[in-house]
Amino acid sequence: GQFAWGYCFIRETNRLTYCSSNEWPCPAGRQYYGRGPIQLTHNYNYGQAGRAISQDLINNPDLVATNAEISFRTAFWFWMT
Repeated sequence: GQFAWGYCFIRETNRLTYCSSNEWPCPAGRQYYGRGPIQLTHNYNYGQAGRAISQDLINNPDLVATNAEISFRTAFWFWMT
């Protein structure tokens, strides 16, 4: 339909690790590929967004895909910073 191009994926299809900042160390096995409506990527964005919304997204990055409130709070954080 006419809106088929919109928000289609909760998780990025190309699931790379995106661990590129020593300021936010990446725990073993965690990946910081795009999740949520903004497709938040990279450990430094998960770390900063998590700090801003009082969530440990470095250790629990999948919350951005599985919790609607956290998903949109991270998107608003990204859009506003």
